[in-house]
Amino acid sequence: MEVADGFRAVVPVRDSKVPHGAALCFGAAAWTAFIGGLTAGHRRP
Repeated sequence: MEVADGFRAVVPVRDSKVPHGAALCFGAAAWTAFIGGLTAGHRRP
């Protein structure tokens, strides 16, 4: 997985094994919450 930086409102994410494939764009606040949950050890069952 590759995460692009340098964007203010969105966080583009793509599969690093398919570098010319599509990217998913997440809102910056949603991405921050997602990463915060990962680092806190929260997982969805």
